[in-house]
Amino acid sequence: MKYIMMMHCPRNAYDSFGAWSKEALTAHLKFMQDFNKTLRASGNWVSAEGLADPKQAVNVHAGNDGLPMTDGIFPESKEFLAGYWIVNVEKPEQAYALAAKASTAPGPRGAPMNMTIEVREVLNAPPEVP
Repeated sequence: MKYIMMMHCPRNAYDSFGAWSKEALTAHLKFMQDFNKTLRASGNWVSAEGLADPKQAVNVHAGNDGLPMTDGIFPESKEFLAGYWIVNVEKPEQAYALAAKASTAPGPRGAPMNMTIEVREVLNAPPEVP
C-alpha cells in the first residue's frame, strides 16, 4: 500500500526559516536527509520532494476556451504544502509511525517541531463506476 505523507507549514514558515541559526538549519536538514536514508534502507521509500516557496505558487484552472487561467496564491491561506514523501508499507499504521518520526524534525532551538504530517493512501486508479 502506498501512502503520501504531506508536510504542511504555516504561511510565514518560509520567511522564518531563513532566520534560523546556521546550526539549527543544518540540524534540521541533516534530520531530513537521515530520515530519507532510513526510508531507503528499510525499503519503504518511493519518492520525496520539497517544494519551493509558496510565493512562487500559481493556481490554474481552465477558462471557457480551455486555455489555462492563472491566479497567484491567496493570502488568507494559513498553511502551505512544504514537501511530501510517498512510502510503500504493508499497513496504514506503518505510514503513521513514519509520519510521526518525520514530525520530530528539530526546530530553531533544536527541540522537535512535532509538526502535523497529513497521511493519505495513494490510489492506483480511480474507483470503479457502477
